[in-house]
Amino acid sequence: MKSTFFAPLLALASSAFAALNVTGSTCTVTPLETGTNGREPDDTPQILQAFKQCGQNGKVILTEGLFHIGQVMDLQNLNKVDVEIHGTLRWSSDIQYWLRSSIGVEYAQRSTAWRVGGQDISFRGFGKALFDGQGQLWYDENRSGSNQAGRPISFTLWHAKNVLIDGITWRQSQFWHTFVAYSENITMTNLDMNSTSNSQWSTVNTDGTDTWNSKDVFISNWTVTCGDDCIAVKGNSTNIQVSNVHCYESGCATIGSLGNPSNVADYVENVTFDNIKCTHSSNAAWIKTYSGSGRVRNITFSNIVAENVNQPIYVTSCIYTGQGCDTSRLPIQDVRWINITGTSRYNIASAIHCSASNPCSGFSFENVNITTLAGSTAPKYLCSNINGQASSGIPCTGTCPAGWPQQLSGDR
Repeated sequence: MKSTFFAPLLALASSAFAALNVTGSTCTVTPLETGTNGREPDDTPQILQAFKQCGQNGKVILTEGLFHIGQVMDLQNLNKVDVEIHGTLRWSSDIQYWLRSSIGVEYAQRSTAWRVGGQDISFRGFGKALFDGQGQLWYDENRSGSNQAGRPISFTLWHAKNVLIDGITWRQSQFWHTFVAYSENITMTNLDMNSTSNSQWSTVNTDGTDTWNSKDVFISNWTVTCGDDCIAVKGNSTNIQVSNVHCYESGCATIGSLGNPSNVADYVENVTFDNIKCTHSSNAAWIKTYSGSGRVRNITFSNIVAENVNQPIYVTSCIYTGQGCDTSRLPIQDVRWINITGTSRYNIASAIHCSASNPCSGFSFENVNITTLAGSTAPKYLCSNINGQASSGIPCTGTCPAGWPQQLSGDR
């Protein structure tokens, strides 16, 4: 009885993990060539098994080839593991599965297809790794909607410490490309992201990355084309350094949104965006908050080039709602715009509306030179409720109304 019972199980296990080779503390995964019952293969089980066996003091290698990802991957408690990705990871087209099964990440009811946590982790793609979310399916299904419940973020760092992500390309992300949450000492370098719709429906909310409840995050050498914020620093993020990034069709360098829900304080401090190019984007160097609570302090936007941008510099204390603009409890302090150059699509170079009850302070412009795309009209610099404006270098040409729109669609 024992032999007849166990033999089929052993054969099944051997078949299921035929693409996994374990040598000492190194697990090498090769993509399956065929699936069962006429279906495409699913490489998720052997990838998960590789991390189970080699995710502690080991190495996981995904070889060249096409890996089909048909299930969520929740990889927490990794420790001292180096991950090499040489091939393509393509997430399945089963939208209903992902809507049911993607993993919640707390922030604004978002969820993810892949969650990674632990410490001393590296993911290296060598410029060859490709993450294919088959996002066009999602863009068409979502029909230019916004935060569809269950639509998954491609890759999330979650309670992660001492992590390197390098040399990976994203194409057609399902939702945000990456999310950094409850994490520290994160370095993300040499990443290429592009989510572009080929239909009438837009790539709404395909952010490059968002940081939240994280500190000591270093981002460098990215190229991003996306349908929302390129690099966004959200609540309770500190010591964030972003450099050498080219953003297309996006919100570019962003602080926020912050202050929602209003009963949760959002603090963002010590953030630098340096050497950022924003091409054909909605905004360039901007801060957006709700009229909630918390603080924004010590932010530097330097060496920003705007190419055909709706409004290069933008600050609001009541994003989206237009409510509570002048009663916000979320002060914005010590913000510097240094060497901001380029062209505005319309006649607005800068629009800053701070709360009347908590005026902005410590704002400064240094070598801010924005021209209009047409070049025939002088750009406007609109501002309201800035303490010390006369000595700030901000050449206010008029007031900025409460509820000023983040998306301009013409001259004002």
